[in-house]
Amino acid sequence: MHRALIVLLFASTASAADWPEFRGPNGTGLYNGPKLVTEFGPAKNLAWSTPIPGKGWSSPIVVKGKIYLTTAVPTDGGQSLRALAIDAKTGAIDWNKELAAVDAATAGRQHGKNTYASATPVSDGERLFVHFGHMGTACYDFAGNLVWKRTDYKYAPVHGTGGSPILVGDTLVFSVDGADKQFVCALDKKTGDEKWKTDRQSKASKRFSFTTPQVIRSSGRDVIVSTASDFVAGYDPASGAEIWRAKYPAGGYSLIARPVVVAGKLIVQTGYDTAHLFALDPSGSGDISDKISWDSKKGAPHTPSPIGFGDEVYTVTDAGFLTCFDAKAGTIHWSERLAGKGYSCSPIIANGLLYIASEDGVCSVVEASKTGFKLIAKSELKEKTFATFAPFDGALFIRTESKLYRFEGK
Repeated sequence: MHRALIVLLFASTASAADWPEFRGPNGTGLYNGPKLVTEFGPAKNLAWSTPIPGKGWSSPIVVKGKIYLTTAVPTDGGQSLRALAIDAKTGAIDWNKELAAVDAATAGRQHGKNTYASATPVSDGERLFVHFGHMGTACYDFAGNLVWKRTDYKYAPVHGTGGSPILVGDTLVFSVDGADKQFVCALDKKTGDEKWKTDRQSKASKRFSFTTPQVIRSSGRDVIVSTASDFVAGYDPASGAEIWRAKYPAGGYSLIARPVVVAGKLIVQTGYDTAHLFALDPSGSGDISDKISWDSKKGAPHTPSPIGFGDEVYTVTDAGFLTCFDAKAGTIHWSERLAGKGYSCSPIIANGLLYIASEDGVCSVVEASKTGFKLIAKSELKEKTFATFAPFDGALFIRTESKLYRFEGK
């Protein structure tokens, strides 16, 4: 049987050693640079820590020796939405710029686990792009000068905002899934002008979600994959036209996780109420729901994104069960409960080791192997963390509720 070639694409021109978007190059969560420390904490293998003002669960990115992230600082009756640049060697804050000051009515209500700055920035190696959902999207140069901003994409958020933008060629792409509007949008990265906007034409009973698109190459063409309530769809990068869509085996809404390609399969999570994890062959056009090859409720998270390594896909559920699947067949090699309470950050794999943290700051390093669960090390940050780790040149950057840390060996 013919199987379509499916690969992830490089979406930016940042250096291969950089970590330029949510989950790093191509959004895969894979790092193959100099070895990272496996044990770390406020008093172990600490290079520096820097207090970060306000609150934000956007994950740090690392580009050309600088760390970029976003935060929201409470004001009298509202929020100051800000972008920060931090020197990766010293931890010094180079600049801290306000994109917008919004009142409480504009910001809206959010889930207790969310923040007003939960979307991770993205960079093309020349500019920084930040996204605050319905409150604004902007581009900065690396000196902190505002290049352009847009605050006209208004919609009714549910539980706040969360999906991160990505770069696809010369466009900045993000998904919008509010209570009232659901669409995928592409902006010219140089000017902020809209290139296309595609209505999802959703018929879901609960249409809100918080997803980050993914770019794949399938059947000789580039495809933007974006998950939504009740379905996942593939869009043409040039026009935004919907190429295909697949309905979830049992529905789903409030999606958070970013899809990933593993062993030729597109791995998708379906969100609430009962999470499913399934594998899809995303070739063809139209309704491709019949191309789902396997589906599992066991080991399916609501929040953390899956990650692939070899022919295996690893997931960590919100309750902390780490599971290793065969990506082609969907069979489970093993599943083990991790320490810590609650899991929201997505795992990364560095040189064959899984790095993952619980919401209360318990970090586990586990061997990425189908032969069985092997815990390498456990560390404690002693503070809440929801952000995904960012490795860079032998250093591990971790954002907690109040600080940004750099950990590395002496």
